[in-house]
Amino acid sequence: MKSLILLTLVAAAVAVKSPRLKFVLHEVSRFHFHRPENYISMYHQEGGDTLYVGGRAMIYVLTFSNRGVRDLQIPVASDQTAIDTCKAKAAPLELECDNFITIIQKVNDTMIVCGTNAGSPRCWMLVNDTVTDVQGNFHISSASDISPAYPSQRAISIPAEGNLYSAMSSVSGHAGSIRRTFGSQKLLKTENVWLQNPQFAGAAVIPSAQKFKEEIYFFFSEFNKTARVDEEPYRARIGRICMVDEGGIRNLLADSWTTFMKARVMCGAGDTQQQYNNLRQAVVLTAKDRRAGVLYGLFSNAWGRTVICAYSIEDIDQAFSTSKLKGYSSPFIGTRPGMCVRKNLTAGSSNDIKNLGVIRYHPEIEDVIRAVGVAPLDLPTDDQITHTVADIVLAVNDEHYSVLYLGTEQGKVLKVLHTSEGVFIISQYSVFRNEGPVLNMAIDSQKGHLYVGTAMEVQRLPLADCGRYGDTCRECILSRDPYCGWDRAARRCIPIPPGYNITTGALLQNLDRSNSSVCGEAAALKQRRTSPKELSVPFNTSVFLPCPVHSFHATYRWEKDNCIRNYPCIFSGDFCVLGPAVDTPLKRGVYRCMATEDGYKVEVISFRLLNRCPLLSASLSSTVALSLLLAVTMLWLH
Repeated sequence: MKSLILLTLVAAAVAVKSPRLKFVLHEVSRFHFHRPENYISMYHQEGGDTLYVGGRAMIYVLTFSNRGVRDLQIPVASDQTAIDTCKAKAAPLELECDNFITIIQKVNDTMIVCGTNAGSPRCWMLVNDTVTDVQGNFHISSASDISPAYPSQRAISIPAEGNLYSAMSSVSGHAGSIRRTFGSQKLLKTENVWLQNPQFAGAAVIPSAQKFKEEIYFFFSEFNKTARVDEEPYRARIGRICMVDEGGIRNLLADSWTTFMKARVMCGAGDTQQQYNNLRQAVVLTAKDRRAGVLYGLFSNAWGRTVICAYSIEDIDQAFSTSKLKGYSSPFIGTRPGMCVRKNLTAGSSNDIKNLGVIRYHPEIEDVIRAVGVAPLDLPTDDQITHTVADIVLAVNDEHYSVLYLGTEQGKVLKVLHTSEGVFIISQYSVFRNEGPVLNMAIDSQKGHLYVGTAMEVQRLPLADCGRYGDTCRECILSRDPYCGWDRAARRCIPIPPGYNITTGALLQNLDRSNSSVCGEAAALKQRRTSPKELSVPFNTSVFLPCPVHSFHATYRWEKDNCIRNYPCIFSGDFCVLGPAVDTPLKRGVYRCMATEDGYKVEVISFRLLNRCPLLSASLSSTVALSLLLAVTMLWLH
C-alpha cells in the first residue's frame, strides 16, 4: 500500500507540470512525403490555405482544406557542374551534393527561392509555379549570402519594407554575417570582427510608431573561447540594426551597418552555473506599432537539455538605448552611436564620423539581457523541444495572452499558455503516424491554423480546438484556452468569433488561474453517476480495473460501495488502474473511479464486481482473468 500511495503523491506533484489534456489526432489535413525530407523549410502567407515546403530538390506547394491536401511538386535540380564540383570536394555527406531548398520568402510580390545547389548556393524566382532566374530592377546579393552551401548550416531570412534581410551562420572557417541581400535599398553587411562564429536562431521586425525607428533583431549564439569543459561553448546574443540604415561614409563602414549593436542574453537560474547558453531558436510577439512584446528563446545546455526563456522587448530596447558600450568609457557627443536617425550619413560631421568609429570598434553593450522571472519557463522535461512558434490572442477580458506551440523530439505538439503567473500546459497533441522530431512549424493567426512538419509528413491543426474540451462550462473554463469561451446561450465551448464585442458579448473565460467559479453554482451540481459495468470473475483472481485519465491535472482515486473505503491509483500511461495488493479487496462490490479538479468531484467510470466459483486452477485463472479483463474493459472504454 505504501508504494501505491507514493506513486499517487509523485503523480500529483508532476501533474501541474504536465499537459492537462492529451489528444491523439488522425486528421485528414495531412500530406505524406514520398521519401524522407530530413531538412525542410516553410513559407506560409497569413490568410491563405497554401503552404510552401522546401525539400530535397523539390518545392511542395500544399493546399489544405477540410477534405484533405492538394499538392503540386516543383522540381528544382542542382546544376550538374555544381554536383561534380561538390563530389570532387568530398562533401561532408555525398547526400548533401543535392539542391536542398533552404529559403522561401515573399518580398513584395516576388517569391524568392534559394537552395544549396550542391554546395554552390543559387537563388530563383517562383513565378506561376515555375522557377526562373532572378529578374527585375532589384539589388541582389550573392546567393551564398542568402542560402547556406549545405543544409546543416543554419541561415535565417526575413522580409521587411520591400527588402530581404539574411543572416548566415559560420561554417568551415567562413565568417557568418547579417546582410541586406535583396530589395531597393543599399545592400549592407556586418564587419567580420563583430561576429565570432555565429549560429543564427531567428530574426524579428521590432515595430515603432515612428517608422524611421523600426529595427530588426537577430538572435544567435557565438563561440565562447573561455568556456569551461562542462559548459556549452556558446554565448547567446541579440544583434540589432535599423531598417533605415544606408551605410557609412567613403572610408568608414561604406558598405556596412552603421547601427549594428549586440548584447549578451542569459537564460538560467540567476547567477548560478545552471545556464543555457546555446540559443537554438527565437520567436517574438509584438504589438503592431509599439516596442512592447515578448521574446521566447529556445536554449540548450552542454547536456542537450532544452528550455524556454522569455524576455521583455521593452527591457531589450531600454538596454540598447541606455547601456554603456563594452570597452568604451568616453562620453557620447551628439546622437548616441547606433541609434536610428532620419537621415543617413553622407559626408558626415566630425561627431558623426566619431560615432562611426565608436560603432566600428565597440558594437557590444555592457548590460546583459536577463529573462523575465530570471529562470526558464516551468515546462515538462521528459521530451526535448525541437521547434516553437507563438501567437498573441485577444481574450474576452480585452487582455492579450501568449500561446506557445512547442514541437518535440518525439513528434508531439504542446500547447502552452504563458501569463504573468507562469505557464499552463493546455494540451498535448500526438499527430503523426510515423513518430519523429518536429522539424518546422508555421502559424496562421488570421485563419486559425498551425502547420507542423516532420521528415515524413506535414499536418494542419486548428488553433481553436474548443470542441475537444468537453460539453460542460467547467470543462471549457478549466481548459484555460484563450481561443475558446463558454457560450451560455448555446451551452457549448466555442472559438472566440472574429470581431467579438467584449462589452456586449456573453462568452465566459478565466485564463489567469484554474477556477471555474465563473460558471456559477450550476458547475458544482450533483456528482455525475455512471452505470456500473458488470464483471464476473472467479474468487482469488487478480483484477485490474482501468480508469481513463481525461484531465492530467485532476486527482484520481477509487471508491468502493459508496465511499466505504478509498483506494489510490497506479498510473499506467493514460489510465488510473486499481490493481491487486495485500489489502485491495477482490470481493464483490461497486468500484467507482472519481476525479477531483478545481474542488469538484466527478465519477469517470464504475464497475460492479461479481464473484463466482473458480473453474480453472488459481494461477491459470489469474492469468486468464487479467488478460480478459484488461482487454474487455479497454473495449468498453473505447
